[in-house]
Amino acid sequence: MRQLHRLIQANRGRGSFRAEGNRLVIYDVIVASDADAAWLGGVSAETFQREIRAMGGDIELRINSPGGDVFAARAMAQAIREHPGKVTAYVDGVAASAASLLAVTAAETVMAPGSMMMIHEAWTIGLGNKGDFLATAALLEKIDASIVETYQAKAGGEPEAWAAAMSAETWYTAAEAVTAGLADRVSEAKPAAAQAAWDLSVYDKAPAAETVQVSTEGTQVTFAPVAAPEAPEPAPVQAEADPQFEHEHRKRRLAVRLLSPAA
Repeated sequence: MRQLHRLIQANRGRGSFRAEGNRLVIYDVIVASDADAAWLGGVSAETFQREIRAMGGDIELRINSPGGDVFAARAMAQAIREHPGKVTAYVDGVAASAASLLAVTAAETVMAPGSMMMIHEAWTIGLGNKGDFLATAALLEKIDASIVETYQAKAGGEPEAWAAAMSAETWYTAAEAVTAGLADRVSEAKPAAAQAAWDLSVYDKAPAAETVQVSTEGTQVTFAPVAAPEAPEPAPVQAEADPQFEHEHRKRRLAVRLLSPAA
């Protein structure tokens, strides 16, 4: 979960989510719950589902998100599938990681000039013995396979090719996303007042900010790979702590929450 926490903390307060008319604007990190959103910021699947279910007719889904929780994105994507009207996703800035699942689930995916989409494998951390880690690895393989199916459903192609692209952490320009089949077209219009400066340093191959600037009528969108703060080191165990208790407690705390595609 450390990578997910780094992504959320580094981008805390930079984004927003709102519903306006027939438009849903996701310019934020995707988090697991309303409680997480209240504490850490970001947009939750619960909030997204409430808003989209209150809408009728066709919807514009505007996306500029560095990603987040894969299972929250899955719930949001299902709400998109169930909407009775047409949902058109517009990638105004970046649809990275879990946010790419929303973009490719829509009936039509439109990339703004200068926008990007990124896909990669699921992430997690784990604690425990070798059996715990083998089980976690098996779970990650299942999640990655389900994400491959999502991209394949949108774009076609062989599953092995999508698995390789995810393993490589692939960043697609607007035109490349269309060529790959992840998007349907590049918009001729400018993005709708996009603004954010995402910290994408949690990703291994995040583009340099100067290579992906998007100008919009007086507003500049940049994806800034500035260094995220390191998590503080855990406090040392006190001498009076029971080592056996600590060992057993850690074995039971296998973390399986993920940052996909990771999320």
